[in-house]
Amino acid sequence: MTDEKVALGISGSPSPASSSRGLVEQALTLLSGRGWETGLIDLSALPADALLARGEDPAVSKALDRVAHAHILVIGTPVYRATYTALLKTIFDLMPQDHLAGKVAVLIATGAIAEHMLAIDHGLRPLVASLAGVTASNGIYATPGDFTDGAPGEALAQRLANAIDEALRLAG
Repeated sequence: MTDEKVALGISGSPSPASSSRGLVEQALTLLSGRGWETGLIDLSALPADALLARGEDPAVSKALDRVAHAHILVIGTPVYRATYTALLKTIFDLMPQDHLAGKVAVLIATGAIAEHMLAIDHGLRPLVASLAGVTASNGIYATPGDFTDGAPGEALAQRLANAIDEALRLAG
């Protein structure tokens, strides 16, 4: 990856077929359509021992390097127990202080019930801020009712497009 207009998705879902991962991929497609180089880190495909800092692995080192060179991050997670997944937290625990300085993050979370939508504001925003990153104010939270036949409904697709537009403005 070059340092020019790089957007990177981070999927914190343990399932490769999750709706949160699908939304991350859709956001990356929107960014690619605007001329951004994109890529995806699927945390469930990385070695657990290295993610838990019990060893080192080139794949995890490469993932951290890719984050360091991205300008926009699209971070997606299902919500379990009212917050982001432990899988997502593992990669952030490996990042040095200020690793996200100068980066804009689009936050995406999916859950079974609408009451967990505050996981974005009470969990994900502080997580990104703790590493000096900036988040778009338009976080995306979706429940099964926001999808039609497995695809984002019109309102959800528009919210995602609005979040990407805001991230692009913030990234300059």
